[in-house]
Amino acid sequence: MLYRSVDRRRVLAAAALGRTLEDPGPVSDKGELLHAVSGEILDVSPHLIILETPEGREERLVIAPWATAWRGDVTAPADLPVGTRVMVRTLHAGRVAERIWGDITRITGVIERVDGGSGDRTMEIYCGPHRGHRTVVIPYASSGRIQVRHPKLEPGYLFDAIGVVENGVARARLPATSQPPYRWTAVPEPSAYGGTQWPISATVTWSDVFDSDERGAAYPMLEPSESGCDEAGASCAGLPYLSLGSILNVRNTCAGRTSIVPIVTCGCLAGRFCDRCLECGTSPRGRIAELSPSSFVELGGDLTKGCFNAQVGLG
Repeated sequence: MLYRSVDRRRVLAAAALGRTLEDPGPVSDKGELLHAVSGEILDVSPHLIILETPEGREERLVIAPWATAWRGDVTAPADLPVGTRVMVRTLHAGRVAERIWGDITRITGVIERVDGGSGDRTMEIYCGPHRGHRTVVIPYASSGRIQVRHPKLEPGYLFDAIGVVENGVARARLPATSQPPYRWTAVPEPSAYGGTQWPISATVTWSDVFDSDERGAAYPMLEPSESGCDEAGASCAGLPYLSLGSILNVRNTCAGRTSIVPIVTCGCLAGRFCDRCLECGTSPRGRIAELSPSSFVELGGDLTKGCFNAQVGLG
């Protein structure tokens, strides 16, 4: 029901403002468009991968000679097990796979509890009022890499990691950002040079709370009365308030790619991160939006890197 309501808002907003209603997705640019395909592996060889999409459709994709895959670590596409849930970045109208991510997940939220010490650690993470709580395991083999960038694995501090889902358990493998030094309730105020004039430059990330093939964004500065989220409205990026159904024109300044992305949900936890993306130079502080994996991939983003420097305007 939420997404149908968002679609209706898009239609009404376009009519009221006299704008053309554009479908979500990548905008034609100088380079070839990228497409995202998601599904479960039915069969895979060095040259071909066969998927079942969430709609039950079979997709047969040629694997490019230069293609790579990731499932907790870099691997050959042909080594991905049957049954792996994958997100695939494709070329040539969605027929050639060039990058594959298997069973990938992202855990973004506030640390509530930490169990374990010298071996694996298990943490309970609060992911916001719309996303609830998640349990994440930090395997001992990944703990050094995680703690270099997340030194305070303590209740009240923010956590953001990328990992894999194995047997229903989220296991963190990579830090998605450097942990902010403040507690989650102490978000810094926007800098004096910040503002609310579009376009705005800062960081764009991704989240796996969206449907597998959905194109959309979570935005921090939604009106609490509209979003049903009392925790909305925090951001150090100097963002203006917008409504559900608003359209963002998102440009990945690292890859030079642009997409039309509707705001479909609240991103209150994203607004708590006053961090920077270092993908190509250093972005201004703050997160403008969290994208669905499909939207992020179609903008040239790498799910394992977790962010890109972006310029965002109103569509």
